[in-house]
Amino acid sequence: MRALFISNPQATTMTPRSREVIVRALASDIKLDAAATEYRGHAGELARRAAEDGYDLVISFGGDGTVNEVVNGLLGIPEAQRPAYAALPGGSANVFVRALGLPADPIEATGAMLEALHTGSRRVVNLGHIDGPEGGRYFTFCAGFGWDADVVHEVERQRRRGRRATPALYVAIALNLFLKGGVGGDPSLSVQMPGRLPVRDLYFALVTNTTPWTYAGPSPVQPTPRSRFDLGLDVFALTRVDTMTTANVLRKMFSARGVPPRGRGYLTWHDREEFTIRSRRPRAFQIDGEYLGHRQQVNFRSIPKALRIVA
Repeated sequence: MRALFISNPQATTMTPRSREVIVRALASDIKLDAAATEYRGHAGELARRAAEDGYDLVISFGGDGTVNEVVNGLLGIPEAQRPAYAALPGGSANVFVRALGLPADPIEATGAMLEALHTGSRRVVNLGHIDGPEGGRYFTFCAGFGWDADVVHEVERQRRRGRRATPALYVAIALNLFLKGGVGGDPSLSVQMPGRLPVRDLYFALVTNTTPWTYAGPSPVQPTPRSRFDLGLDVFALTRVDTMTTANVLRKMFSARGVPPRGRGYLTWHDREEFTIRSRRPRAFQIDGEYLGHRQQVNFRSIPKALRIVA
């Protein structure tokens, strides 16, 4: 088996030593070539090139942004030419890898991945898709309009200034934006399901392809606990943002069961094939923890059995 190992040197928890240990372990078992990303979008380009060059397997070592780039690169290739894919965790949250049930430790995840290769274990998952230029983009676990996208945007700004994207940084920025009214000041969003009137005056909207939405350190955060890789998309939206309501919703997100389908201050939709989210003015938007700019409308679709992954 011929494999391309794509690593992101800027990933939060990756070190040169961990990369060397993993490369040695993989190279002792499979024929391995290695490449490091140098700029945004490079992982997708490397994945496409690997498919065109006839590689059997692409392995990524990085965070959820690296996973998203590789997935979008691979899905631009016809399925018959598409190599298998395996993801190793090297970021701060690693939601996609952990939601698949793989170890959060990269060395342990490497062992689990090699075992899956030997046994032929594969998993097929649904993906989310948004419209846009050049055919749009796929996302693996979440998309967000509003508050969480504002957080992602600010984290990216801080990273460009040299700060590491740690869970503590995300929490600090999220709390700061909340206290400044970043959640409660703008009920400009609406969700429209096919054949239904739009639900308006929403403060924040989140779309998930699995649960959890994210992790706060070891703790899963679950606004849509029924969301699964083998179902359609789920949506969570805030309808009220007073302090008591928001605190109660956050408490439920951190609970073992997650947020119930119905409750005060929010709405949820479960297992949906397609829908549209609009805003009365441009709002920050993100997928898989990557800020995509400010938008006023995004069309969402669930793509069944879109990705085959070694797991």
